[in-house]
Amino acid sequence: MVRMAVDVTVPGMGESVKQAVLLKWHKKDGDTVQVDEPVCELETDKANVDIPAAAAGTIKRLKKEGDTVNVGEVIARIEPSAAGAAKSSAPAKAQAQSGGSATAVAAPPTQTVALEDFSPAVRRLIQENNLNPKSIPATGPSGRLTKEDVETFLSKRGGNGAPAKPAPPPTVEKKKDTAPVAVEPGAALVFDSNGIARQPMSKIRKRIAQTLVQAQQTAAILTTFNEVDLSQVNELRARYKEKFQEMHGVGLGYMSFFARAVVLSLREFPRVNAFLDGDDVVYHNYVNLGIAVSTDRGLAVPVLRNVQSMSFAKIESEIKRLATAVRDGKLAIEELSGGTFTITNGGIFGSLLSTPILTPPQSGILGMHAIQKRPVAINDKVEIRPMMYLALSYDHRLVDGKESVSFLVRLKQFLEDPARLVLEI
Repeated sequence: MVRMAVDVTVPGMGESVKQAVLLKWHKKDGDTVQVDEPVCELETDKANVDIPAAAAGTIKRLKKEGDTVNVGEVIARIEPSAAGAAKSSAPAKAQAQSGGSATAVAAPPTQTVALEDFSPAVRRLIQENNLNPKSIPATGPSGRLTKEDVETFLSKRGGNGAPAKPAPPPTVEKKKDTAPVAVEPGAALVFDSNGIARQPMSKIRKRIAQTLVQAQQTAAILTTFNEVDLSQVNELRARYKEKFQEMHGVGLGYMSFFARAVVLSLREFPRVNAFLDGDDVVYHNYVNLGIAVSTDRGLAVPVLRNVQSMSFAKIESEIKRLATAVRDGKLAIEELSGGTFTITNGGIFGSLLSTPILTPPQSGILGMHAIQKRPVAINDKVEIRPMMYLALSYDHRLVDGKESVSFLVRLKQFLEDPARLVLEI
């Protein structure tokens, strides 16, 4: 059978992403590649993403590093090669010789495991479930670990109905990132004789600017404020943080409390979780919660999908995973789109009060701020309490003032009496 060359194209990468910059080639001209092996890294205005090979063979690059490429454009071609075909067929032969059992094919032994060597889907499952890749039987080309391998391993590990015990963390070797990074003001700038330095904006900074202007021009943004006493939340965290860390392997932060409070409040005020599409109001029976994360490249907002069905531990672990992936430039494109409501926390930088800007087409964004001990009146007595100002920016075309104020009041009730978060009252 004559094998045909296979094109490597720029895939669709989520809503509004039409172009990308070819940031780095992982392969040289003439290199042999395997199915699903990353061949290059693209930078979009939302995140960086690795492009896997759709076939095995010898790669011929058609674009250079630094080129701007469009979605659907061919950037490389994979020519069939005897070496690639032989490597691709090896696992299949091994499986046939073992009686067809997929688990009979093991990954070749290695000294260390680099997470970047896996596809984004496999890397995510490994990190989410704290797995050791060496312990998972691999059936992909040339002993490569596939997403199906990890899912099969997880289903068998927890197949008796008992909770799956976390595997010991793998020995990983973090590859040094040698990709060029957009220089921000104040770093490696060359000034002329007039004391002026110029540099082009990075794609992500351009996108942030466009989004902010779009939000201001297309929505009637208004902000309402309240404050919340976090004494009870602090008491719960102090009482259970060690046990929580021991059981779930992640810290008990503030964000899980706020995320859960937002979910319950949005149930009562669904228009804050909706958006306008022409003359229609689009409602959601789920909450895809955007969490703003600041990076050297700019602000990114990864999305926790269906956060209404997550436990506190799941929320905390997902926030940690997404924040790490954003900062490492390893977040999947689909994890940056589809949000229905957003939380931003300027308090980590010391902000006491702010008016956050909406993320179009969303109709609401919650601003958290610094926690300060302040004197407040409690039962006609002055007490010192840990207080935080909350800000809700909303699209006044859809959300009325009464709804926005009531939403924040309900949020305040949940956080000041966190037992309500469990009882949902």
